[in-house]
Amino acid sequence: MSSRLIAKIHPRFAVVVHDLAMVWLTWVAINSFRWSFETEAARPGLDWFGLEVGLVLAAQGLIFWVTGLYKGLWRFASLPDLWNILRAALLGALLIALTLFIYNRLATVPRTVLVVYPVCLAVMLGLPRLAYRYWKDNRLDFLSRTPAMRVLVLGAGRAGDTLVRGLVRENRYLVVGMLDDNTQLRGARVRGVPVLGTLDQMGELARETAAQMLLIAMPSASSSQMQRVVERCEATGLPFRTMPRLADVVAGRSSLGELKEVAIEDLLGREQVQLDWTSIRTGISGKRVLVTGGGGSIGSELCRQVARLGASALTIMEISEFNLYRIEQELRREFPDLLLDARIGDCGDRAACERVFSNARPQVVFHAAAYKHVPLLQEQLREAFRNNVLGTVSVAQFAHRHAAESFVLISTDKAVNPSSIMGACKRMAEIYCQNLAMQSQTRFITVRFGNVLDSAGSVVPLFREQIYAGGPVTVTHPEITRYFMTIPESCQLILQAAVLGKGGEIFALDMGEPVKIAYLAEQMIRLAGKQPGRDIEIVFSGLRAGEKLFEELFHELENYQATAHAKIFLAQPRSMSWDLLSQLLQQAQQAVADYDEAALRRILDQLLPEFAPYVASPDPVVIPFAVRPS
Repeated sequence: MSSRLIAKIHPRFAVVVHDLAMVWLTWVAINSFRWSFETEAARPGLDWFGLEVGLVLAAQGLIFWVTGLYKGLWRFASLPDLWNILRAALLGALLIALTLFIYNRLATVPRTVLVVYPVCLAVMLGLPRLAYRYWKDNRLDFLSRTPAMRVLVLGAGRAGDTLVRGLVRENRYLVVGMLDDNTQLRGARVRGVPVLGTLDQMGELARETAAQMLLIAMPSASSSQMQRVVERCEATGLPFRTMPRLADVVAGRSSLGELKEVAIEDLLGREQVQLDWTSIRTGISGKRVLVTGGGGSIGSELCRQVARLGASALTIMEISEFNLYRIEQELRREFPDLLLDARIGDCGDRAACERVFSNARPQVVFHAAAYKHVPLLQEQLREAFRNNVLGTVSVAQFAHRHAAESFVLISTDKAVNPSSIMGACKRMAEIYCQNLAMQSQTRFITVRFGNVLDSAGSVVPLFREQIYAGGPVTVTHPEITRYFMTIPESCQLILQAAVLGKGGEIFALDMGEPVKIAYLAEQMIRLAGKQPGRDIEIVFSGLRAGEKLFEELFHELENYQATAHAKIFLAQPRSMSWDLLSQLLQQAQQAVADYDEAALRRILDQLLPEFAPYVASPDPVVIPFAVRPS
């Protein structure tokens, strides 16, 4: 059987043979050198293939096995491996001395041999390992004859160190330098790579180093910092990649050393939200939870968070069969021990709600089911009212009757001074839950926030489709702004607000600074490798029916105040007559059954005097991006 075949059967066989050969060579060489200083007559008859050498190999081999020397890979040999080799050599010398003392009282072994042996053996074992790693780390792919890509790393902190350490093991990249705004790092070296200058010098240094790609190693950067870095990267004309955000690494969605294209979330995301996970876990762990609309963007993420927090049982109510199937399969795969019940159902179907509540007996209810597309609902008042108002009334009433501990309504900033049917119906849902809280032991809590990045039906996937199709990208108005947050962040803040609430409150999430939709469109085009106005046109088509230029998070009469959490604000509820509210909702129920939209409109006007619907111009003016107003 050839040595190659043996090595194939046992991958470490060749390493074992190498190390024992080094032991033999070291032992023989040191003994020969030491005895060369003695006269011929004083030299003992030494047999380099005899029993004594066999005992040396056996003793040292045993130490190699005990110290776990063969658990490491030569490909990744490092300082811990060298320390393990030195330890094995020292322990081996002790065991050899003991073995040969028992064998022949060390009659043929000078004491200096036992002193010099472990040092020489450590060198003989360590150098081949380091040489092999160096060769693997620096060799080019000669088969494809593709030279390594020259890259410039932006950020010389801990993330940059991690990135460089990973890149030097690849034969595809050659790190030619690093940039960092910390001027004290100028001239320093990170794993042998020089810090050449600051980020403001990116264009000049990229040309001087002949860089072919820029790698952003700033996972904790704020959105404004990322915007600045990306602008400078775009100015160089070079392709660029980034390391994932720390939030994605912690959540397991990415690994720290991974490289990915810069996403719009990287530019619009905010600082990592600090949550009181102890109180959140206490509020969810061991509880029976119901999530309505659990197949949607927000609902499905709530399901993941709830499952991760250790709910004893999770029931999902979702009207979309496909969305329900998708989230059910994911949860059963990721959380096999979770008691999961996925139910197709419409929240406005009282019989279906009664069955779900009777079977699940939920302690915590998250009501995320709603229609949310503003222009689509503007001409469909009956459907918007039936789902967003009466659906909420139905679920809230059953939560009250079945003595749920808490009910969380997922609302929207469009409910503040509503100009759309969607916003007005969500405001109606808020009013009902606020006033029901005064009649119930269940804690009714409303959480209000703005747009969610990349949620189904939102502007981000729409722009992405338009860019993929070659444009144009349509923005309704040059000055229109919206608040944005990521799906995981919004759901985590919903969970935090659910714990803070005592009942009847409206919590508004701190959405940060509003973002111009025109800026969003421009950045998405640039991130796709195109130039706005040249490769992809942006046109401004005019505000649509029900659409506002600026969204608000609070009504002027709600007197919002801070809470124990810096990112969550409390709005004071506006109470109204429970009898009047109940009477008008009964009339609305009948109007929905009769498909009487005129009656529904009168009810909205009576309950929401601030409701001022915006009517779009019948012939909106399309303004090209290149000549849009500044």
